Amino acid sequence: MPLAANQLSHRDVLVDTIRAFIAFCLISSAVYVLNDVLDVAADREHPKKRFRPIPAGELPIPLAWGLSLALALAGLAVAATSGYPAFLVTLSVYIISSLAYTLALKHEPVIELGLIALGFVLRAVAGGTATGIPISPWFLTVAAFGSLFMAAGKRYSEFVSLGDDAATMRPALAKYSATYLRFVWTVAAAIMLTGYCLWAFQVAARTNGSALASWSAVPFVLAVLRYALDIDRGDAGAPEDIAHADRALQVLALLWLVMFGLGAAGI
Repeated sequence: MPLAANQLSHRDVLVDTIRAFIAFCLISSAVYVLNDVLDVAADREHPKKRFRPIPAGELPIPLAWGLSLALALAGLAVAATSGYPAFLVTLSVYIISSLAYTLALKHEPVIELGLIALGFVLRAVAGGTATGIPISPWFLTVAAFGSLFMAAGKRYSEFVSLGDDAATMRPALAKYSATYLRFVWTVAAAIMLTGYCLWAFQVAARTNGSALASWSAVPFVLAVLRYALDIDRGDAGAPEDIAHADRALQVLALLWLVMFGLGAAGI
């Protein structure tokens, strides 16, 4: 949000953004540790997750419980210094939804997709609530359906890559079909791309018709198509691995960032 509003160069906004980033990193890390503790038995049977510190036995479970609590308290402490009540509300909703997913709803089809997507959306919304910058409806549209696109793509890739073991490794997959998951991530991608184009045109109009803001849709669309190729191959089970390994996707993301950033600045 601060980037789109061309306010990231303002010192106060930059400090607030960094604070929100740190708070969310701490809280999300606490949730991930808790999730690994609760899923330790299933993760030990997973071809990749079994190498994580907790299922591998490198991090004792009692110590993991303490680490999760410490990270959560640290995140809340950082958030408490923000001075924006809306940010604390955003963070609280993130914690509640994450706990609901981890403790009760991770095996409920569709609901679990919505909760995963909500977690990413709340991270994006925090950029506005932590800085006092109004949030564009088109930004929310892109964030919401982009998150659903990634969540459904992750499940589709898991469905494809795990094969007959999919339902054992992740019970929710037993209630999906590859066709249904493909339908979800295709619809989500279509709405996201439409929303982004409208948002980019809105930013361009606000900055006296900056061509870069409008043309930033080109690398954005290509990046989404590139990521969709990874999903279709069954390689998007761990989105962070794609971000680290796919050089073409990295180039497209950098090109988009430069074009949209300059466009938002009216260049």
